[in-house]
Amino acid sequence: MSLRVYNTLSGKKEDFEPLEPGKVKMYVCGVTVYDYCHIGHARANIVFDVIFRYLQYIGFVTTYVRNYTDVDDKIIKRANERGITSQELSEEFIRAFDEDMEALGLVKPTHEPRATAYIDEIIDISLKLIDKGLAYEAGGDVYYRVDGFPDYLKLSKRNKDEMLAGTRIAPGELKRNPMDFALWKSAKPGEPSWESPWGPGRPGWHIECSAMSSSLLGDSFDIHGGGRDLIFPHHENEIAQSEGASGKPFVKYWIHNGFVNVNQEKMSKSLGNFFTIRDILKVYDAEAVRFFILIAHYRSPSTFPTTISKMHAPA
Repeated sequence: MSLRVYNTLSGKKEDFEPLEPGKVKMYVCGVTVYDYCHIGHARANIVFDVIFRYLQYIGFVTTYVRNYTDVDDKIIKRANERGITSQELSEEFIRAFDEDMEALGLVKPTHEPRATAYIDEIIDISLKLIDKGLAYEAGGDVYYRVDGFPDYLKLSKRNKDEMLAGTRIAPGELKRNPMDFALWKSAKPGEPSWESPWGPGRPGWHIECSAMSSSLLGDSFDIHGGGRDLIFPHHENEIAQSEGASGKPFVKYWIHNGFVNVNQEKMSKSLGNFFTIRDILKVYDAEAVRFFILIAHYRSPSTFPTTISKMHAPA
């Protein structure tokens, strides 16, 4: 059966040919577990659930990896506000996420790794990048040197010079270039930390996905997915650090789903215009929610009805 897929990297539809005949390896960026998931998270997970099921249906042996980010600034902040540990908070919302996905009728991925279980792998990749001159240590932090990777921004198609004009180095950061990004962050008081060659600290956001995907799928694999908001900087930085460390092409096909909008704005926790999955499922059947998500093309914006938003907004 012929299958075509839109590849964000090339910006066009391509014939789908996995790296290994008959087998597909797919990695999808999961949630940062500090709060309940909203309908935007539902869209991403429903889309890739359908892709996973379809690949299996047409005969591909498919390995699907979806991660949990269980160490992050937001997790630490929320845990401190509640007077509990970051681990306790992340465990609470991992359980909540699992409950929401089950309630939506989604199948479990093949693997669901947690970032904190891959600290050794994160350190190993960072050391490789330092050895290759693509990363450097500064004051206990480790930064990726974007100038050392000529293909930086090949996924997002952004202009580096234009971006540099709008960037700056924040107080306390020891970056050599404002666009350099953290692979490892030195420990601050009250934060969870792990020992490393650079002292106690914790991983940056982007490096965790490179460590988990390469450990479970190899240095090169077929599909990497996520929301459009992850194209830059997260997925762009994944490419730079993964290809920089391995010297191999990272991902063959990049697939990104569109946003869920409310009143012409992206639904997000930062804007406060979100509706949690569990609140929506108090009003609508899971099949109705999945149908609503899937009636729009997966790359197009999906508009959450304003009338429903007003009628059933969470208290």
